[in-house]
Amino acid sequence: MTARAWLAGLLLATGTAMAADDADPGGEVAYFAGGCFWCTEADFEKLDGVTEAVSGYMGGDVPDPTYKQVSRGGTGHTEAVRVHYDPERISYAQLVAFHWRNIDPTVADRQFCDRGSQYRAGIYYRDDAEKAIAEASLEQVEARFDEVRTEIAPATTFYEAEAYHQDYADRNSIRYKIYRFNCGRDDRLEKLWGDEAGKLPDDA
Repeated sequence: MTARAWLAGLLLATGTAMAADDADPGGEVAYFAGGCFWCTEADFEKLDGVTEAVSGYMGGDVPDPTYKQVSRGGTGHTEAVRVHYDPERISYAQLVAFHWRNIDPTVADRQFCDRGSQYRAGIYYRDDAEKAIAEASLEQVEARFDEVRTEIAPATTFYEAEAYHQDYADRNSIRYKIYRFNCGRDDRLEKLWGDEAGKLPDDA
């Protein structure tokens, strides 16, 4: 059991996973996976132009999965985040560039201290325009690292995670900070990306 799974197990709140698709209200949406969805959600919500980030599951073949199912592996899902954003304030290309600098693109089926395909990193496009942006960004990242293992694939059904996972960093700030520190996420990002770690690139 990972440290994060242990922390989640301490929570008494419950929720129901909900299927969602591109008909979600609230403007433009984009889908990303970066290991722990607590961290990915919190990172995106810091950006000007992002109105909301929602934790959930994508990419599997089991309908309406629960956290317990996904976290133990075998469903094919990864922990993902649906990012709601205002395209007048931030572009899809900027979101993609930001996402790269918040993940370890050199590893497969894990991110930082979390292991398993349910923690794989990914960019999930909804149309040809998003696919072109994602693939162009991949070329830039491949020029920087010897091997890039991040998944770029079509977006599939997104299932919202249980209520106790949403806005976890805000509602459980101490537990979240302990998990993030012990997982070594920020240290690894700094080693990979240097001063660009966790930031929106100036030229994105």
